[in-house]
Amino acid sequence: MTSGLTAFGDWLAVPSVVCLWAAILIRTRSAVRCREQRGLLLAVATAAAAMTLNLPAVVDYAMRNPGHGHTVGLTRNFIGVLSAGAVLYFVAATTGGRLLQRAACAATVVYLGTLVALDLVAGSHGTHRMPPKGDPVPSLAYWLVLISAHLLANTICVFVCWRYSRRTDSPGLAAGLRLFGLGTALTGLFWFAYLLKAVFGTVWPMPWMPLLMNLHGLLRAAAILVPTLYVLRRTLADTAVAWRLWPLWRDLVQAVPHVVLTAPGSSSRLGELLWPPVPRTLLAYRKVIETRDAILILNEYVAPGVPELARGHVAAAGIPGPRRDAAALACVLNEARQAKLAGLPQQQGEESPVYLSTASAAAEGSDLDEEKRFLVAVAQAYAAAPTATFTGKRPSP
Repeated sequence: MTSGLTAFGDWLAVPSVVCLWAAILIRTRSAVRCREQRGLLLAVATAAAAMTLNLPAVVDYAMRNPGHGHTVGLTRNFIGVLSAGAVLYFVAATTGGRLLQRAACAATVVYLGTLVALDLVAGSHGTHRMPPKGDPVPSLAYWLVLISAHLLANTICVFVCWRYSRRTDSPGLAAGLRLFGLGTALTGLFWFAYLLKAVFGTVWPMPWMPLLMNLHGLLRAAAILVPTLYVLRRTLADTAVAWRLWPLWRDLVQAVPHVVLTAPGSSSRLGELLWPPVPRTLLAYRKVIETRDAILILNEYVAPGVPELARGHVAAAGIPGPRRDAAALACVLNEARQAKLAGLPQQQGEESPVYLSTASAAAEGSDLDEEKRFLVAVAQAYAAAPTATFTGKRPSP
């Protein structure tokens, strides 16, 4: 079983490193503009660099030449300590701890200097490693300093990530902190196993080491991609809203074209999604605003008594209670649109209580997502049979 774990952990090495570098490339542009995320990007980038130098192909190359092996090993450990310092800097930047930021920078400099000094006094040696049998290379003191740097940074990081993930109101930040903390906990176990090996000669955790390290890489890649995934989910949801609203929006703005804030880039439903006339992040918002404005204007063409007739019509059609408001408004809008296109005068009667109790409330500051859901329901009802068969009684002009 242990050999299978080791083989699976080794197999994960390349996918883990590839995922880390891909996540870094995706997040670099937005992260460099945010001070809090720069430390996170640095922590993941340095971890990715250290893991790249630990890939089997790189290790095999280094072992062929003792000089190369020493250089690769020292560089890997050097970058690992930089990653540990960047981890501390990230959690300090996220939580606003300026003292911890300064401590992270100072500790990183001290640890790096100590490692270089211990490497120099160790004399001539090859690849830095802790073999299953025999003394660590270059020295036990070197490895204890290296292990302590990682354990200190990882312990603080796990504690802070867990603590602040429970306090934040942002689901995205909470998810990112938990994933990053879990990945850090795995690498903490990795270095704790090395500590047991260095101090007590314990070797039973060794088969787990590749799996721990490479799962840590996947979790950290997922952690820095959380904001991107949330943006993607929001974009897909807004695209779906714009797609569903388009038929209703098209018919309403045909009657009141002046509510359109920006001329459509395409006359087709699909074309507008492919070439939106506004930034894609604003497409659904514009559709909601323009649909709402069109409804408010067409409300002036609703004859007295039509809303009540619409409610009775949708009730007789067997539409369930939760959908009746949307269906009734769809019927009223169809009537008002036809009146506007026919050139009938505005009405001086009652306003439509259906819309005033729902979408116009959102216009005064309630949840925009709730208004989106309601207008999508209206758009669905607008295309349904009860709306097409409704005929309201309207006085002659």
